[in-house]
Amino acid sequence: MTTRFVRALRTGDEPDPRFTLANERTLLAWVRTALGFVAGGLAVYAFGQDSIPHHLVKPVALTMLLAAALVTGASLQRWYAVQVAMRQRRPLPIPFIALPVAALLLVAVATSSWIILS
Repeated sequence: MTTRFVRALRTGDEPDPRFTLANERTLLAWVRTALGFVAGGLAVYAFGQDSIPHHLVKPVALTMLLAAALVTGASLQRWYAVQVAMRQRRPLPIPFIALPVAALLLVAVATSSWIILS
C-alpha cells in the first residue's frame, strides 16, 4: 500500500473496534461473493459445454470471472472509504457496489437455471 493510503488510515480518531471489525467482515463477505462468481464461471466453463450453446460458454464464464474481479476491487475500495469515513467522523459512503452485484447475481441465477433446465 502506498504511503498516502496508510496515512489516511492513521488520521482522525480511532473508531470503536467493533465498527472496524464489522467493516472487515463486510469486506470478507464481498470477497466470498467474488469467490462465488469465480466458482460459477469455472462451473459454466467446465459443465456448460453440453447445456449452453457452444459460442456462449466462454463469454458467460469470462463475464462471471470479470464480475469476480470487479467485486473484489470495489469491495476493497469500499472497505477503505468506510474506514477513512469512520476515522474522520463523516457519513458513510453510499454502497454503490450492491446494485451491480445484485444484477450480476440475477444473470448468474438465470444462466444456472438455463443449464439445469436444459
